[in-house]
Amino acid sequence: MNDIAEGFDFQSHADRAVTEYLKVQGFYQDLAESIRRIIEESLRRRDVKVHSIQARAKDPRSLGKKAARPDEVDPAKPKYSNPLEEITDLAAVRIIAYFPNTLGQLDETLRNEFDVVEWSDKGQILVEEERFGYQSIHYLVRIKRNRSQLPEYERFRDAVAEIQLRTILQHAWAEIEHDIQYKGATVIPLEIRRRFMALAGMLELADREFQAIQSADAELRAAARTSVVQGRLEGVEITPDALKAYLDRRLGPDGRISGWSYDWIARLLHRLGFRTLDQVDAAIKQYDDDRLSRIISGVRPGQTTRFEYMLLAALGEEFIKRHHFVGYEWFGPKQREILEQFRSAGEPVATFDPLTLPVTAELPPPVRSG
Repeated sequence: MNDIAEGFDFQSHADRAVTEYLKVQGFYQDLAESIRRIIEESLRRRDVKVHSIQARAKDPRSLGKKAARPDEVDPAKPKYSNPLEEITDLAAVRIIAYFPNTLGQLDETLRNEFDVVEWSDKGQILVEEERFGYQSIHYLVRIKRNRSQLPEYERFRDAVAEIQLRTILQHAWAEIEHDIQYKGATVIPLEIRRRFMALAGMLELADREFQAIQSADAELRAAARTSVVQGRLEGVEITPDALKAYLDRRLGPDGRISGWSYDWIARLLHRLGFRTLDQVDAAIKQYDDDRLSRIISGVRPGQTTRFEYMLLAALGEEFIKRHHFVGYEWFGPKQREILEQFRSAGEPVATFDPLTLPVTAELPPPVRSG
């Protein structure tokens, strides 16, 4: 296949490559899946979250098209004289990240887990070739020698696979560009070229802004948790994360409570009219969650249930009228029965109303029911 004669038959060359590839396609699919599993486990250990990890062996039709491609320097010859050795994406894995900053973590992970044969920034290459596109980072890797000595990886010892890294927005661009099939800038109509350029800039700005939002959110969460731990509740907005820190400090940690539950309770507090944790603390400060629980059931229920008992005692009828479940027939009578149990046991049932409290100017207005 290395002897290139005059009048080269590109189609026969591609057909032979496809025929040979079909014999080993299963091997490359297994290689791609093995690499995907290694990456998934590694990211899980490092607590790195990504949108998705895709693995595939090259489609035979795509291989045939690539094998039939003429050489850029000498169009009378094929670009790949030995396609199965020279085409490097027969096994490929694509990692799609949420944020640009994650790409650095992914790079470190890949270099720790694999032998990197080659690295390239396709965005820079596209700029140099005056082609439209959106950046992604490509690696050619081999499974590390120590891992390839294990029985399940031994057959992949010298095999090369491609790994692509992209953000979600980079992936969206690549998929749309592939569908439109404009490759060179010089062949694109001027009107379309202008719109491509505008969109490329918008996507890059969006990627940066998403990253900035994530970073700002992480900083705010950390600051709120620190304030709660130190007992400085004034102005701390009610978010699921801050609420968990507050309830852990006020009522004791409870590993049984899911993140969804804190989200639900945070939304309930907003519906009741609370905006900050110091307002919540002022409402329930006179109540003992264990005593209220003993009055109702004689046992100590979960953290969020005890917290709802305290809110019910503090707000009384306003808790019932503004609750998510106010439309259910059973809800009002059941809560009023609990209020009577509190009164009978000598617990004060207050009329605390967060809607009457002053709201910090920077915070959004309270959610009013009805």
